[in-house]
Amino acid sequence: MVQNTELADWVKKYTKELLSWALHKTSDLQVAEDLVQDTFVVAVEKYDSFRHESQPKTWLYGILNNKIAEFHRSKSKFANVSLENDNILDEFFDEKSHWRPGTSPIHWNPEETHLLDNEEFLQVFQQCLEKLPEQWYSCLTLKYLEGKDATKVCQDLGVSPTNYWQMVHRAKLNVRQCIERKWFQKNEKK
Repeated sequence: MVQNTELADWVKKYTKELLSWALHKTSDLQVAEDLVQDTFVVAVEKYDSFRHESQPKTWLYGILNNKIAEFHRSKSKFANVSLENDNILDEFFDEKSHWRPGTSPIHWNPEETHLLDNEEFLQVFQQCLEKLPEQWYSCLTLKYLEGKDATKVCQDLGVSPTNYWQMVHRAKLNVRQCIERKWFQKNEKK
């Protein structure tokens, strides 16, 4: 009976935070809700192995993060990524994945950090990210928005380092073109 009461308390206490985290990691409310539900199912199944050496919240987040990683791995297995036009990437990016001089998006001053404070720009940026193939989106968000290193991203998505870097390059190129079209050219006409 103690187990049922404690688990019910955890559901009430942590669902909102877990859902917020899962939504942040997946950008899909339905998927986030399913992952949180799966987290609590695992917590019920594995409750006897929880030794109370950590906080319940920490334990639940560990389960949820594993579920999120499984979700991204399963998505990447079904993504069909084209590997054509490799040479176009070399025009824009150097061997360290940085923009080559003179190839950054039009009218884009890299010193203009205020764009990240501009709500309209952030909406355009998010729209551009969401247009990417799922696997490319996962690579960019895990690497640049969540700060994971390439090895961890490859492991989470179940891809080779070569495939990972190709996807990152293509994703950055696509986001660049999208931002140019939807933000810089639009604002240039004003």
